[in-house]
Amino acid sequence: MRIATIKPTDIANGFGIRVSIFVSGCRHACPGCFNKEIWSFEEGKEFEQSILDDIFSKIDKEYISGVTFLGGEPLEPKNQEGISNLIKEIRKKFPQKTIWLYSGFTYEYIKYEMLPFFPHLKEILYNVDVLVDGRFEIDLLDLKLKFRGSKNQRIIDVKKTISNNEIVWLEEIDDKDKYVKLDKTIPKRMDKLIKIDRENMHK
Repeated sequence: MRIATIKPTDIANGFGIRVSIFVSGCRHACPGCFNKEIWSFEEGKEFEQSILDDIFSKIDKEYISGVTFLGGEPLEPKNQEGISNLIKEIRKKFPQKTIWLYSGFTYEYIKYEMLPFFPHLKEILYNVDVLVDGRFEIDLLDLKLKFRGSKNQRIIDVKKTISNNEIVWLEEIDDKDKYVKLDKTIPKRMDKLIKIDRENMHK
């Protein structure tokens, strides 16, 4: 896993002042993506101890509410082991801080098409507080939305969703009524790539 950018004081990607970690690599290729330059898995710096120490020093401030993972795509199979290890370290050292994660995959796709096949994904999902799910859809862009770019994206309370076995929006989000459900949550091209990754995991 490679880290493209770390923002030490971000207020745009979750409640409070947050440390936002942008990982490299994304195959969604959403039209209008604001981070197109980090689609490549070769961008940024290889994750290592010095980066972990830097992240910890940024989180270890009283005014920091938590950490947000973005990209790129944090749940790309190539990134999952690194994300899982980093989240576990953050949970251990800063149990009071919240963890948000943005993904172009929907919760349902993660649960049914990815979770049974990728060994690190369960650890990620069960340690994340909030998942902002769904591809960015430029036709559904709404600049007034809170913490999301397009109306098809949801801000999910992961722990309540797992417990209730149904999607539960984060309670504090007051614009959920603008949500637009798409018939297709993932393009055939990306679905095919994930299925190839699944097959390769078991070779």
